[in-house]
Amino acid sequence: MARYFALLPAAGVGARMAVGHPKQYLDIHGRPMLWHAIRAFDTHPGIARVVVVISPQDDWWDGYDWSGFARLRMVRRGGATRAASVLNGLEAMADEAAADDWVLVHDAARPCLSRRLLDKLLTEVDGDAVGGILAAPVADTLKRAGPGERIRETVPRAGLWGAQTPQMFPHGLLLRALRQAGTAVTDEAAAVEAMGLSPRLVEGDLTNLKVTYPRDLEVAAWLLGRR
Repeated sequence: MARYFALLPAAGVGARMAVGHPKQYLDIHGRPMLWHAIRAFDTHPGIARVVVVISPQDDWWDGYDWSGFARLRMVRRGGATRAASVLNGLEAMADEAAADDWVLVHDAARPCLSRRLLDKLLTEVDGDAVGGILAAPVADTLKRAGPGERIRETVPRAGLWGAQTPQMFPHGLLLRALRQAGTAVTDEAAAVEAMGLSPRLVEGDLTNLKVTYPRDLEVAAWLLGRR
């Protein structure tokens, strides 16, 4: 029976947050944001291992207490891009993950993943021939900007989804996809799509937000405080 592994690339710097240290270590309720992202998987009985990929130059990790996580493994093999970090993490996991084991790649900056959404992804994607991702149908009217930040056109939103994480694929398939696609792809699904495959869309919701700007941190703290 295939097992489930979580992989969190956490080697970025979060420049858009305009803070003096990597955003994955920003404080939420007395813990770094990354701690909350890890906890969603470490407390799930179906997850065999949680692998976190950090930068070789990361001076922050050792300043926190991670001892409460029973299935955590840290790898200092972060790359210059997200895709490079994920690829390095997959290669590091090859000593314990089989080709048909599932890997759930999750943003370190998504600390609010709920058990309900995680269970939904596992249930709907398990057994799929390709894999799938959490995503949310686009609700807002979309505008394409032109010169001077003025509207150039309205983009039809029918059929458009905003990709989220986790993105769940077999270890062997995802490893091949990223090796072939290179490190320029912005998510795992894009690498799999480049192989001519169509990942499944599993509907998530906006509570699974990605902390990108300072106000997002306040929203994440509010959501986690309500749980």
